[in-house]
Amino acid sequence: MGTLSSRRPWLIAAPLMVAASCAGSEPGGTTGTAGTTGAAGATGVAGTTGVAGTTGAAGTTGAAGTTGTGAISGGTRTAADTCARWKADRADLSEGTWSGNVASCVAGDISADGRANALRLFNMYRWFADLPAVVTEASRDTQAQACSLMMDANNMLSHDPPTTWLCYTDVGAMGAMTSNISSGPGVGSVAGYMIDSGNETTFGHRRIVLSNRLGPIGLGSTGPGGASCMQNIGGTGNAGKMWVAWPPPGPFPIQAYGTGTRSLSATGWSVQTTRSITLASATVTVTSNGADMPMTMSQLTGTYGESNAIRLVPMGWNPAAGQSFTVAVSGTSTPINYTVDFVDCP
Repeated sequence: MGTLSSRRPWLIAAPLMVAASCAGSEPGGTTGTAGTTGAAGATGVAGTTGVAGTTGAAGTTGAAGTTGTGAISGGTRTAADTCARWKADRADLSEGTWSGNVASCVAGDISADGRANALRLFNMYRWFADLPAVVTEASRDTQAQACSLMMDANNMLSHDPPTTWLCYTDVGAMGAMTSNISSGPGVGSVAGYMIDSGNETTFGHRRIVLSNRLGPIGLGSTGPGGASCMQNIGGTGNAGKMWVAWPPPGPFPIQAYGTGTRSLSATGWSVQTTRSITLASATVTVTSNGADMPMTMSQLTGTYGESNAIRLVPMGWNPAAGQSFTVAVSGTSTPINYTVDFVDCP
């Protein structure tokens, strides 16, 4: 695992092994994450034509129009909202172009479209969880870019790279220490962070992406076939949510669930809470259409994203579009109850 930040012990870096061929998926703010002028804002997230609201669903005029999509809670977000966001934010999954060079140890930069596409997917996932969008910051992007070069040049991942590494720089080492890191490119790694295969004892990547305190972040990539880093430590976000679940309350695309060993049935569902809700004595029941759906529960380790977290693994079943599952977490100071509605967003 990565190194704890003494200033932000609630957010630490976590390693992710992602094949270069890993398929990307899935995203707000002052002018829109994929909009014409920026990365997050009061008018939404989905761009010039958007998917909800003349100024965003959280904007000034409401619910269906030209410039984007604001935050909608699981209780008010409709299946149509959800699928529109899923389709719009995944319309462009290109990695962009990289201006650097491994042989010359030039970090360069990923083109604006590559960074915007990755950011839009992170913000889409956060939107599903009723969390505010995040933006990138130039100094953090620089760290993430130098980190990506080092991971690519050495064909391995490390949060504590030695000075003997090819293309080593202090900036890159700081980026490695404070980032989620992937052996895959930036856009294609976002879905992997949310499924989080190989990190089933922590779900460090997922918990960081869904943190109350995330943002701003830095994104770097060496383009298609390359490596990527998501700088995240030392943020100043404050969403104020007592708990966050994945998959989240409300409509959720079955396509985001994954398949086979790279699915949420394989790695597990999760609930993370602030320190005010301890999960040490928690018990969980899951039901669907009145029937009990057996799950195994375990405590997740580390202080990734939030202080407390549990993992829930379906025992021999997979959800399907059209099914709803009610999760009840008891044995806590504040009971947690929510329903996930799986919808088909082809």
